[in-house]
Parts: sequence; structure tokens; C-alpha cells
Amino acid sequence: MTPQDLVVTPRGTRFQGRYFPCSLGKGGVSTTKREGDGATPAGIHRIEAMLFRVDRIPQPAPWAQAIGLGDLWSDDEKDSAYNQLVKAPYPCSHEKLRRADPLYDLVLITNWNWPVAAPGKGSAIFVHQWRRPGYPTEGCVAFRREHLHWIAQRIVPGTRLIIPAV
Repeated sequence: MTPQDLVVTPRGTRFQGRYFPCSLGKGGVSTTKREGDGATPAGIHRIEAMLFRVDRIPQPAPWAQAIGLGDLWSDDEKDSAYNQLVKAPYPCSHEKLRRADPLYDLVLITNWNWPVAAPGKGSAIFVHQWRRPGYPTEGCVAFRREHLHWIAQRIVPGTRLIIPAV
């Protein structure tokens, strides 16, 4: 591990010598992640992409891409575009990336089961803003808004997110 890794610890996530409180999945940390289990997968994941709401925040990093009006994320394991960015209107189960709340104003996409997805292994594990301190996610890693923005300005594609098995 290096200071450039995001490392989840009992004290919070360590990055560049600082600790940031975070929220994990309501299903705990799992070594057998499955679709819908609410768990955060243990392992070494890489940050592969960054998305942001251009209408709400400035571009956090040069490599960040704007979330479009019709951008969705397929979470239907029977869909050929499972665990991929898709466009509205979309007939299969999906999650809106352009939400009314601020949770996805800034989204870091990990390589968990992406870009080539195995059905049932679980859809995207994002790093995003939390609802409130201690409130669990559906499996993602979530931070306080200003901490997420601080991290996003300093990471690069390929930054490792290390989540130890409990």
C-alpha cells in the first residue's frame, strides 16, 4: 500500500496521509458480492472513471466526464448492457445518474465487475457522496461532500481503492 491508495480502515479511509470518515454497504463487506446484497466487495479495486453534474459543480479533474440528461446505469443482470452506462429511455432496470438529490453530483466508478460484467456478481461500485454520516449505502463507498471533492481533485485513473475483508 502507498499513500496514493484509498485504504478503508476502521478509522475511515486513509488517503495521502489523511483519514476520511466513510459509509459502506448496508450488507457489510463481502468476499462473495452478489447483485442486490447491499454489500461492499472486499478487494483491491481501481478508480477507472469520474462523472460529475456540470450543472451543479465545476469539473473536479481534467479526466472527469459530464453526466448527461439521459444517463442511466443498467442494473438488470439479464440485460446485455448489465453494469454499463446506458441512455434513457431504457426498458430494463436501471439507476438514474442525474438524481434530484446530490448523491451522484460526483461519482467515481471502480472496476468492480466493470467494464466487462459477469451477471449476478453485482453492478457498479461507485464512490459518491453520503446521505449523512453513518448512513449505509447499497454497496458503494460514500464520503462527506467536501472530502469526496478533495479526494477527486487528487486521484488519477487507476488509483487503488483497497477494502480489506473483515
